[in-house]
Amino acid sequence: MDIKTASALRRLRLVSAPEAVSFLLLMVCSVLKRTTDFNAVPVMGAVHGILFVIYVVFWVDAWNKAKWQLKTAALYFVLSVLPFGGFFAERKLRREAEASVIAARARKEGVVNA
Repeated sequence: MDIKTASALRRLRLVSAPEAVSFLLLMVCSVLKRTTDFNAVPVMGAVHGILFVIYVVFWVDAWNKAKWQLKTAALYFVLSVLPFGGFFAERKLRREAEASVIAARARKEGVVNA
């Protein structure tokens, strides 16, 4: 994996957890709006919207650079719209990056999988 691909995956991984947290907070704010006089939905909605747009931009960049199959790219997009999905995406992206680093080191050292 080249440095640009690794950077794209890292950016997507780093924004996935905050995006998931903002989604959960938006859901809590929605419940509070309907059950109390507390209304933080406009603020939390804006924060979540910005983080979601950033996630989508980084997702497209990672898809292009990592050359994911459509199935993999769709999985990461679906995870962004599910509650707690961003946490799973972050974990999966971390594993993918670690596996790529191991494979790159093996290629560099001339180790061939049999």
